[in-house]
Amino acid sequence: MPYRLVLASGSRYRQQQLRAAGYEFESVSPNIDESPLENETPAELASRLAYQKAIAVLTSRPSAIVIGGDQVCSLNNDALGKPGTISKAIAQLQRMSNQVVIFHSAVAVLAAQQAAQFCVPTEVRLRELSQTEIENYVALDSPLDSAGAIKSEKRGSHLFESVSSKDPSALIGLPLIQLAATLREFGVNPLLPTKPNT
Repeated sequence: MPYRLVLASGSRYRQQQLRAAGYEFESVSPNIDESPLENETPAELASRLAYQKAIAVLTSRPSAIVIGGDQVCSLNNDALGKPGTISKAIAQLQRMSNQVVIFHSAVAVLAAQQAAQFCVPTEVRLRELSQTEIENYVALDSPLDSAGAIKSEKRGSHLFESVSSKDPSALIGLPLIQLAATLREFGVNPLLPTKPNT
């Protein structure tokens, strides 16, 4: 029997978050173009990609509740994507040193007759980082697949001076407080017994 809940993401970090929160789900990695549009803000980019991921998977799982998620890091309203290479990760962290960056964590929850979207910003102030610290951090955490070249769930906290968000889980990728509230509206609540299919 297919899972009722589907995560439209190949991110192991989002999978770990959902699993730890008690959800049973299937994970499907959608194939979409993640290039930003002209004049698109980082928050708009994250929201559009979260929706596109969810709708791409919903077309092949029409009876499911699909969660799409995306995160974009911004510095002075410039989007910083996943670096992909060591040199790009180092360059991003050099730019972010002693600066305030915003992580825009967007989610779209879609079903055949229901839809919800939201985006939770997290403000992170990085301390002044030495070149040695940056290079060692990249070597240790290998944050090449993380927005802004930071893995907050690992050694990323060593880079921070402060973090401000209404949902501390958002920095990892999924804002679980609002996602859980949204999924309850869709009838999914791990704290309640599952209703038998009728």
